[in-house]
Amino acid sequence: MFGRRALIAALFLLCGVAGAKAGSESRAHEFAPQGLARVSEYIRNEIATGKIPGAILLLQQHGKPVYYENFGVRDVATEISMSADTIFRLYSMSKPITSVLAMMLVEEDRLAIHDPVSKYIPAFAGMKVGVEKKAGDNKLSLELEPLNRPVTIEDLMRHTAGIPYGYYGGDIVNKVYADAGLFDSDALTNAELVAKITALPLAEQPGTIWDYGLSTDVLGRIIEVISGKSLLQFAKERLLDPLGMMDTAFYVADPAKWPRIAEPMPQDRAISPMTQVRDPRKPLRWESGGSGLVGTIGDYARFSQMLLNGGTYEGRRYLKPETIALMASDHVGPETHVVRDKNFYPGESSGYGLGVAVRTSVPPGTSWPLGEYRWDGVGGTFFFIDPEDDLFGIFMMQTPSQRGRIQLELKTLIYQAMGR
Repeated sequence: MFGRRALIAALFLLCGVAGAKAGSESRAHEFAPQGLARVSEYIRNEIATGKIPGAILLLQQHGKPVYYENFGVRDVATEISMSADTIFRLYSMSKPITSVLAMMLVEEDRLAIHDPVSKYIPAFAGMKVGVEKKAGDNKLSLELEPLNRPVTIEDLMRHTAGIPYGYYGGDIVNKVYADAGLFDSDALTNAELVAKITALPLAEQPGTIWDYGLSTDVLGRIIEVISGKSLLQFAKERLLDPLGMMDTAFYVADPAKWPRIAEPMPQDRAISPMTQVRDPRKPLRWESGGSGLVGTIGDYARFSQMLLNGGTYEGRRYLKPETIALMASDHVGPETHVVRDKNFYPGESSGYGLGVAVRTSVPPGTSWPLGEYRWDGVGGTFFFIDPEDDLFGIFMMQTPSQRGRIQLELKTLIYQAMGR
């Protein structure tokens, strides 16, 4: 592990790291070298056994990388080694970025989390809720009911808007979303996508059930409406360019960068029965705030350090500390009476904030920290921020099929390396 000092120094320069919080080092758990060696051994074994082509892991504590390693190759077809400039499909790791952009508008009083979505997208005022009804012959039909209350910005950010993805669930409304072909809509703009969504029924009454779906894409459209700019234009002006996230975009426009794109194993490209991993070389009109971004580990490290710093990076403030705290607090706890559906991805020991899962209890058999917040992408990437230990971690790989298992096992090894 200690032979990686040069790589760690290189990533330190790549990330342009700034500033740990005063006094945090004395409170934080520290990593044991032998524990980190087990982390490396685990990832190497995943590659050696053909589960994944390669990966990158960064653990950054007190503003400095304490572990960084490239593993394997970007693509088994090219055998180009994994490196810090490798570009990954981020998928749902786009959601925290879009949520930060929205909270910038909240701080400027151009948006409020309790605003009705219809204030920005009037068609939401006329939406109905689809309810399954069983007739005497046991045939199911879909009836439409009026909203009990408007869908709010908070509903979009915490996934209680009743807007599913449609590729799971099995009920009639999910089938309606699946049949609408929303994921086959690369030629659509955000405005056109939202117009399609508002022509469909909601799956639940707003604020009643955590139902993971296209809500953050609707939020991205609201950012466009308020700013008068495309989502990418606004993101680049307010967040991506100032942070130095130069490789983060909705597709890889420069052909010279295409060899840097990481690929899954050839047989591991299915996102769902209906969807394959997308080609990030293909130009898109749809700037998906929920799942569309690509980027590098260095780009996401800058973003993560900004969050961990309480909204600042290299002397520039992006959000206030209280705004970060609001995002990283549970917005679907018992007091909200929000029901967690069977696909509640944060898991039993977590709630959900504004764009991120939030650790609310200690998982059995662990001493993992409360207040840790995180999210992942269906393509295999994940990140977590641990304020108690002044730490963040980012793991980059491309594997739709192995991601859940690897994430749990790797997080366990990482915290064991800290003595947790």
